[in-house]
Amino acid sequence: PDLSGYEKFGLGNVKYNISRIHVTAVEFPSASISLIPGTGIKLVIGNASLTIDMNWNIRTWMFKDTGRSTVSISKVSVTAIFSTPLDNTGHTSMSLTSCRTTPGDIDIKLNGKR
Repeated sequence: PDLSGYEKFGLGNVKYNISRIHVTAVEFPSASISLIPGTGIKLVIGNASLTIDMNWNIRTWMFKDTGRSTVSISKVSVTAIFSTPLDNTGHTSMSLTSCRTTPGDIDIKLNGKR
């Protein structure tokens, strides 16, 4: 979905709109799943990356501008533990019991006047 709103900065408001958000690349070069006896499943993702392209525009009382942007997020690590107990009917259920994310690098490229 598109994102829009406004923020107060100094002498006025900045209105913004981010649209046409597209995930253009996702990479999981290092991922593993292991069983934890008596607990459930452990998922470990290392060095993940994500690239997103979008249109943007901003407007203030003084100026307005539009363009395209590319956001690249890299070197992200995620460790998640899922419990897998049996429910009342004997079926296995799954719930997230722990999740730890370590952020990596973020590179933002703004190109004005699309």
